[in-house]
Amino acid sequence: MRATGAIVGTLAAVGVGLAPNATAADGGSQQWYLEPMQVEQMWKVSTGKGVKVAVIDSGVNANTPSLKGQVLVDEVPKSVAYRATVDYSGHGTSMAELIAGTGEGGGLRGLAPGARIVPYRVETFDQSNADREKTPQTYQALRAAADSDAKIINMSIGGMNSDEDKAAVKYAASRGKLLIASVGNDGVPNAPAILPYVVGVGAVDSSYEVAEFAKKSSHGFADLVAPGKDVPIWCDEKFRSYCKSAGTSQAAALVSASAALIWSAHSDWTVNQVTRALLDTASRGWPKDEPSKYAGYGMVRPRAVLADPDYDAGAPDVDPLAKINGGDVLAKAGARDARNSDSADNSSVPSASASAASQAPEKGSAGGTSAAGSSAEVGAHDNSTLWIALGAAGAVIVIGGAGAAVLRARRAR
Repeated sequence: MRATGAIVGTLAAVGVGLAPNATAADGGSQQWYLEPMQVEQMWKVSTGKGVKVAVIDSGVNANTPSLKGQVLVDEVPKSVAYRATVDYSGHGTSMAELIAGTGEGGGLRGLAPGARIVPYRVETFDQSNADREKTPQTYQALRAAADSDAKIINMSIGGMNSDEDKAAVKYAASRGKLLIASVGNDGVPNAPAILPYVVGVGAVDSSYEVAEFAKKSSHGFADLVAPGKDVPIWCDEKFRSYCKSAGTSQAAALVSASAALIWSAHSDWTVNQVTRALLDTASRGWPKDEPSKYAGYGMVRPRAVLADPDYDAGAPDVDPLAKINGGDVLAKAGARDARNSDSADNSSVPSASASAASQAPEKGSAGGTSAAGSSAEVGAHDNSTLWIALGAAGAVIVIGGAGAAVLRARRAR
């Protein structure tokens, strides 16, 4: 019997949806998180150019205005390419746009518009039985992506619980891939997000509070959080309009895009160094070595890496999540990649520019003084307040709820 994957990282469209006659031009204006993340400043340093992101999902429509020229359909191996650009729900296409959309035609602006998407359509419950039989299973798509030159694999999906799935995750990690997945929305943590070597992502809303729908799933399994509520996605498979929605799917896509920005600027880094950069620079109000129960290491903040030309990403062959991963697969992959990168030509890779370097990384969330005042110095780890500072202004905002700063439980692995 074939196991069927589930696209469970996104709730049905919620909040204020668009009118039935809304156009794609309504999408980009709803992306509330772009300004506070200071995308225009980041794009002066990196757009994600040169980085390929494999999107394992419901398929990716390569013909939306925002994705034209962004999807590398020809790079999907024939064995897993069945209708890779046919998306029955709009979910996978939305994830691709959130990662690498150009914003053309009023569409979604991806956080890493210079990156490219390699689409993998896997089995979902909205297919006919005949179509499902021809569609690759998740572990097959994951193994194919692992053998490609995509650096990042985004999995805003669930249901990867089989032995084949677990083996494929371990195989992809051994190939030095950065695996990013949504933790889920319904209170039951998703696999693959809960598996070793996968960065689990939870969601925050526009007030930078851990979203209620994500708390139970995030409990002990979120390594990072990112915007995931009231984020526009395609309303349906007809691709006529966008709707506001809520889900850790969107948050995972934004973390994948953040990783693409960083990896583009530092192409000689290994998966361990990129992961460490994401974790180290995340906004939080608690000790780095004591991740919180609901938000892990905090709110993803790639600008802090891009704006610091002297940022030290640490050892290439040391897994920053080794304690919870419980193995040395990523360490070995990093050691191999470090050897292979010795002779790499990085002359075409953008580095942190002087203009970006002049924009000092914000302080406050990691123990410094915020421009918003000394309130950021409150011992957030001792109460339920989690402090987040996103922009250069160092605005201090609250994330989480009661008990949110309590140490997260270690993953049951």
